[in-house]
Amino acid sequence: MLDTIAALLAAHALADFIFQTRWMAENKRNLGPLLAHIAIVFALSLLALGGALWPAIFIALVHLQIDFIKARAGRQRLAHFLADQGAHGASILIAAALWPTAFATGLWPGLYADAAPAMALLAGLVLATRMGQFLVGFLMAPFAPDIHEEDGLPNGGALIGLMERGLTFIFVLAGQATGVGLLIAAKSFLRVGTANESRKMAEYVIIGTLASIGWALLLAYGTQSLMALLRGA
Repeated sequence: MLDTIAALLAAHALADFIFQTRWMAENKRNLGPLLAHIAIVFALSLLALGGALWPAIFIALVHLQIDFIKARAGRQRLAHFLADQGAHGASILIAAALWPTAFATGLWPGLYADAAPAMALLAGLVLATRMGQFLVGFLMAPFAPDIHEEDGLPNGGALIGLMERGLTFIFVLAGQATGVGLLIAAKSFLRVGTANESRKMAEYVIIGTLASIGWALLLAYGTQSLMALLRGA
């Protein structure tokens, strides 16, 4: 069952945070973009499970209902994002409970012995980096109107966040968690001049950095535990 969960998590992470385009995300009130996204959800679920049709159909249909409701909820906030992702997570658990051997009887275990841990690793990396980008973005959105930072690169902050979460994830999985402390120290040193100019900016940077790295740590250790369980199964 855990291997099916890992595969479906990987499919969900890729579908929602890698292959979902801005056009799809911003136009889900229209049938075309919504169905295009659901087609990707179905295809990736089917691929991740190695050909298990019915759980892939189930995930796609439930995903359709969740996103249909979300698209009509109006302006998205952190609570909406968490509720949406929680609902998708619940649907994955239900699918795994209904079809616990979907992954084990599929294509991948016969081709690669560590296929399930690899799925868990992929899911963890995408959720730590790309899902973390949205999570931190929604968390910091209420404070953003009070922050005015000039001369920054376009999307520079988002790219820095992606890299710090990615490096945090890699450090933990590589057994070098102390590297996270060096990462925080390096970022603090580079931002000290800007932060000293404004208490609001200093607090904004601290909150964003701690949330970003905290999320990456949570996903890294969670991924590490899931991979260990899958290898021991």
